Amino acid sequence: MNQAKQTIVLIHGLWMTPRSWDLFREFYEGRGYRVFAPAWPRLNGEVEDIRRDASDLAGLGITEVVDHYEKFIQSLNEPPILIGHSFGGLIVQILLDRGLGTAGVAIDSATPKGIWKLPFSAIKSVNPVLSNPFNYNHTVTLTFKQFKYAFANTISETEARSAYEQNAIPGPGRPIFQVALANFNPWAATKVNYRNHRRSPLLLIAGAQDHLVPAVQNRINYKKYAHSKAITDYKEFPDRSHWIIGQEGWQEVAEYAIAWVQNHTQSETHSRLEWH
Repeated sequence: MNQAKQTIVLIHGLWMTPRSWDLFREFYEGRGYRVFAPAWPRLNGEVEDIRRDASDLAGLGITEVVDHYEKFIQSLNEPPILIGHSFGGLIVQILLDRGLGTAGVAIDSATPKGIWKLPFSAIKSVNPVLSNPFNYNHTVTLTFKQFKYAFANTISETEARSAYEQNAIPGPGRPIFQVALANFNPWAATKVNYRNHRRSPLLLIAGAQDHLVPAVQNRINYKKYAHSKAITDYKEFPDRSHWIIGQEGWQEVAEYAIAWVQNHTQSETHSRLEWH
């Protein structure tokens, strides 16, 4: 890389830990970036530890997660590039709206408030949470069958099993309810200002075969920013599931994301909150 080292913050999604970013982290560090992949608040220990006891995550909501990442970002010595997957993508959108980050990439992003389209596969994927209202303040574990459908529908049984064993943890139910009910809540934690002209550039990436967050939702998410003067782009990768950051071809996604960021940050200065 022919420039000073830059910082990337990777933000993981629900039912995942920072381990889900291992491939991307190694890829970007190999390119000379300084990479951080901090865990969600209250998420302590490795995957195996959390599976044994996930009680600390019960009741964790989106605002607490976003505030946690904002505090981390403000502790850095430069505004970072933000890359998020799934709920991490939603968190990236909210952080950009707050004026943080030099650019953002939201991969298979959970939907902000204002998106009504709800395909059957998305409903089926989150049904293990929404089927029981008591899950709002509890954690929910996906079975392998549920994970395979929601995360890994385009890859083999063996590959999906490996992804599940290496990465899947119980997740708090509250964020799913917050997304599902956002359009009925004027104070929704998932709300972003789609007309924010001052935010940094945003790239939305979708997997064409994603069951959990179908590409149509990402396309609508992208179109919601149509009236903002801030840079917003959309890229859809064919034959990709929600496990787009780990399945075969993940390098193409990682490369496209960082190339896009560099293309939209090298020649322009973007308004953001005063750093420190």
